[in-house]
Parts: sequence; C-alpha cells; structure tokens
Amino acid sequence: MAVVRAARPEDLETVTGIGAHYVLNTVATFAETPQTVAEWRQRLDDLTERGLPFLVAEADGEVAGYAYAGPWRPKPAYRYTVEDTIYLAPEHTGKGLGTALLRALVDGSAKAGMRQMIAVIADTGETGSQALHRRFGFVEAGRLDDVGYKHGRWIATTLMQRSLASAAPS
Repeated sequence: MAVVRAARPEDLETVTGIGAHYVLNTVATFAETPQTVAEWRQRLDDLTERGLPFLVAEADGEVAGYAYAGPWRPKPAYRYTVEDTIYLAPEHTGKGLGTALLRALVDGSAKAGMRQMIAVIADTGETGSQALHRRFGFVEAGRLDDVGYKHGRWIATTLMQRSLASAAPS
C-alpha cells in the first residue's frame, strides 16, 4: 500500500538518488547535473515557504517517488500558475504511484490557491506521462520542437495545462 505525504528533510537523500537517475540516464529532465541534497533542501524550504506541495510516495516504508509543484515562471503575474514535477524510482514505476502523487499534487496546489498547473513533458516517444496527465484533466496546450539537447539528441516538449479549483483572483 502506497502512502503519499509531505516530504521531510530525511527523505531528501533518496529524492536526490531518484532525481540523479533521471538526470544521468534519461532525457525526461533537461537537467544535466544532478542536484545535491543541499540543493534539494533549498527547494523543499522554498516550496514550503510558498505554501506549495512537495510530496513523496512511500512503498513498503521507503520513499519510492516524489512530486512537487513549483512556480511556472519567475515574473509576479504568474504567481497563481505552477509546474508539476513527478519522478518515481525505476523499480516502482507502473504501480499507481504516479497517479497517487499527481492526485495529491493537484489537490495540494488547489488548496494553496493556485489557478493553473502546467506539465512540460519531454517528447521521447513514451506516452505514459501524457496519458497520466490526461486522466487528471490536462489538455495539450502546445509543443516546442527541438528545444532541448541532451545525450546527443534534440528533444521536443509537449505542454499540457489544467485548471485548478482555487480561491485565486479571477
């Protein structure tokens, strides 16, 4: 049974390892250098201060994945729009943890007063992330061709967007 809960500082070593796997071995993220535990701590502190969710999924008592909603863009007018990030330890994919994390992330972002959630999905030919987001009401909002270059290849991104029920100004 999976448990989704708020991330704690003691989770960050495992989060660092999961993130490093995707940075070093995939094009799912455009990051090229894995973040350190200290950098993850900064992110946790920043998101907590902003009232935004940073979550982990536990399976068998261990952190098996993480998700967070971060600011979409730095300009103040975007303050009610967040971008979602979800990564699972490779051995924990296909078990419903992504679904549990995204559900909690959408709910937590709405409770935080956010109005829109954006997903920026690397177009690698895999359709799992897009399908997951569609199940939660995300719709395709655009495509950016060849905007990332990593591991010797050009990568496009698909932008997906979902409205959130919130108390943000209309």
